[in-house]
Amino acid sequence: MAKEFTCFLIDDDADDQEIFLSVLEEVDPSIRCYTAANGQEAIHKLKSEEVKPDLIFLDLNMPLMNGKQFLKACNSLDGCKEIPVIILTTSSDRSSIEETKRLGAKDYITKPDKFSAWGTVIKEKLNVYRV
Repeated sequence: MAKEFTCFLIDDDADDQEIFLSVLEEVDPSIRCYTAANGQEAIHKLKSEEVKPDLIFLDLNMPLMNGKQFLKACNSLDGCKEIPVIILTTSSDRSSIEETKRLGAKDYITKPDKFSAWGTVIKEKLNVYRV
C-alpha cells in the first residue's frame, strides 16, 4: 500500500484556502491537506506533530507570523527543513522571490487570478514534488 501523501496549506485568506482545497480534491482526492491561518499556527501544528506534511504551500502576507518569518522558524525545527516549501502568494516581487529562496523555499508561485489556472499550477507542483 502506498504511503498517504499529505500537504499543508498556510494561508490566512479563507477564500484562497477554499479554492485550493477544492482544486486539490479535483486533482487528487487521495491527498490529505491540513491548513493553518498563519505561520504561528503552522509552527505550533508542526511542533506538536499534529501535522507531518510531505509538502508545504505557504502564503507570504499573513498576520502574527508571515511567510518569511515562518521559513526562518521552520529551519530551526527538527525535520521541518527537509519538507519542500512552495510559496503561493499574490506578490511577484523579485526581491521576495530571491529572499524566500535564500530562506529555503523550493519554489515560488504567484496565485492565479482564474479558478481554472489553479488546477494546472497545483497539478504541476505535485508532479514535481510528490515522491
